[in-house]
Amino acid sequence: MSSNGRIKTSYSFHNQPELIRGGHDYFSALEAMIEQAKKSIQIQIYIFEEDETGTKIAEKLIAARKRNVAVQILLDGYASRKLSTLFKDKLRKEGVKLRFFNPIFKSERFYFGRRLHHKIVVSDGAVALVGGINISNRYNDLPGNPAWLDWAIQIRGEVAYELHKLCNQFYSKWNLDNIYLDRKEVQQNIDVSMHSAVRIRRNDWVMNKNEISASYMEMLKNAQDEIIIMSSYFIPCNFIRTSMVQAINRGVKIKLILAAVSDIEIAKYTERYLYAWALRHGIEIFEYKNNVLHGKIAVCDDQIVTIGSYNINDISALASIELNIDVDEQQFASRVSSVLKEIIQKDCNKMNPKTFNTSQPILKKLLQWISYRTFRIVFRLFTFYFTKQRK
Repeated sequence: MSSNGRIKTSYSFHNQPELIRGGHDYFSALEAMIEQAKKSIQIQIYIFEEDETGTKIAEKLIAARKRNVAVQILLDGYASRKLSTLFKDKLRKEGVKLRFFNPIFKSERFYFGRRLHHKIVVSDGAVALVGGINISNRYNDLPGNPAWLDWAIQIRGEVAYELHKLCNQFYSKWNLDNIYLDRKEVQQNIDVSMHSAVRIRRNDWVMNKNEISASYMEMLKNAQDEIIIMSSYFIPCNFIRTSMVQAINRGVKIKLILAAVSDIEIAKYTERYLYAWALRHGIEIFEYKNNVLHGKIAVCDDQIVTIGSYNINDISALASIELNIDVDEQQFASRVSSVLKEIIQKDCNKMNPKTFNTSQPILKKLLQWISYRTFRIVFRLFTFYFTKQRK
């Protein structure tokens, strides 16, 4: 960002970026991208499950291959390990390029626990979906089972081509693995008179990438009015916490939308251990009550948005490969802000700073403290090899 907090990087685009909610909206957009693809589909995702949602998407991808569309899939080797041999063989038999990212243990270059956590879909190098949504029933709207709350951004134009190149970079071991698309041909229909300040942001400390963490630090440093953050596992490091307090002291309002119910119980107890700190400093906390919250999105001053796979905790900052999109565009940011404020108003319970501590039983406070300390210890073990190598 520049000194006034604005993003410098600009890409041409077809139309406004689109905020897409998880569930029906996301999977409708994903299926449309696959069905409309003429040359290629690239998917890089953390979790791909062999359930109704995963099977349907696999069938769409096989149908695309039968239209001679190149299909390239990279999945995390741990989170997607339950896919059956039959399922994988069926995709590969139809010509789908399928690979898994890194086993649990790796060579001396990589450390135990490094995970491909980003969620990217690119069609024809021209349109992309980036967010926090995995391919699984949990993220889809099914009868009697609404999707977890999550988000993606659909964006067209130059940034999609850059994501196409990034997908090749992560997937390919040899040149033959690449999907080659001609930049001029892909971009010939882009209206170059339309621009949006957009940038691709990555976190991968093994590759010296700390860009998403920097985006949050820049937002907190440059905010003038308000920041709204939705985070599924909010356990910020000391640097983020210090920057939040400094922003509050400048008069910036900070609103956190967090989970009332988490799919990882220890993470929720750890989060709640930090509530007293946040409320004491004037940070507003709203717990989403309708379902599991899995979204990772923030908007600053109704102007700048970051959205993607990054959670505000040390695992995303120091252990996983993450990808976000930053957008500096007032119309899109205002849309995101309005959506988040509506969720706060209709679907959240606000934590009361005056009664939060007194309403918490001693045993629960103790459990929260233990969870927080356990999380820190486990994280240190999780990244020990990596931090040792970097000293």
